[in-house]
Amino acid sequence: VLTSSSRAPRLPLPRTPRPTTARISAYYRARAGAPLPLGSDVSRQGRAPAGRRGWALICRDSSLQGPPGVDPAAEEEERKKKTEAVAATAAARIGSSRGGGGGGSLSDWTTSVLLFGIWAGLMYYVFQLAPNQTPYRDTYFLQKLCNLKGYDGFRMNDVLVSLWYIMGLWPLVYSMLLLPTGRSSKSKIPVWPFLVLSCIGGAYALIPYFVLWKPPPPPIDEEEIGQWPLKFLESKLTAGVTFAVGLGLIIYAAKAGGEDWQEFIRYFRESKFIHATCLDFCLLSAFSPFWVYNDMTARRWKNGSWLLPVALIPFVGPSLYLLLRPSLSSLLVATGPSDQASSQK
Repeated sequence: VLTSSSRAPRLPLPRTPRPTTARISAYYRARAGAPLPLGSDVSRQGRAPAGRRGWALICRDSSLQGPPGVDPAAEEEERKKKTEAVAATAAARIGSSRGGGGGGSLSDWTTSVLLFGIWAGLMYYVFQLAPNQTPYRDTYFLQKLCNLKGYDGFRMNDVLVSLWYIMGLWPLVYSMLLLPTGRSSKSKIPVWPFLVLSCIGGAYALIPYFVLWKPPPPPIDEEEIGQWPLKFLESKLTAGVTFAVGLGLIIYAAKAGGEDWQEFIRYFRESKFIHATCLDFCLLSAFSPFWVYNDMTARRWKNGSWLLPVALIPFVGPSLYLLLRPSLSSLLVATGPSDQASSQK
């Protein structure tokens, strides 16, 4: 029996344990994303909420250079590659896919084999089958044309004299076409030895390089254009003098009388020297339109396409193209800013 003065007994209430120092440190380590010690209460209950953990990770990654997941070293390497590409284009890396694929395809090998066969056949014809009825007269003609003999009363044929001096201009024309746009970057064979030999051998010395040629040409910078020999070969004065002298020699031969032409035809049938020189002139005239087209394509001169039919005219066409073509310096100025702007995009 309970009386009014008696009180009901109090039930024990659950007591919340006070946070200890270990639990507090574990809780803040969980918020910072640090690993928790195994067996701790916070590690058993789980880490900080996902939103807090994600915020911590983003802040930590944003302190790195570049977007998340990108290797800084790889990004720096990619930036260097883009810079080198812009510099190479601004330096007028002349040559395009239309200039050839580097000799790796079947068509390139077929062309090389065909050219080599033509060259071998020509050499066999010149040394074995060409007429050689006047070897002593050929020696005399060479001495007279090279000014090794004084005046002896003999008048040289006007057509032969014109042909001789034009053959001396052809190596200069080919030097202006092959340097720099006709150089080969994939086959480590320089073009200048063949150009030097062409001063004596003409097309017979150049065709082996045509066989070995593998485009595109190496890049050219402005400093190289201002040095020898490109400065001389790119000069409009050089091109103008070559065109004027060549045109004058052709007019001089055309004005020769009928007797001179008949005599020249007889020389062609009898003399190996004159026979081989005429074939050389025809070969140089036949190959020059291709190298005009190659140079025009490398310089990206679309407005000069009308000169391609003109280049079929022996000597006059290629020399006129050399006089009218744009310079490499203007090509550098035209390609530099646009390429840099495209790279920034």
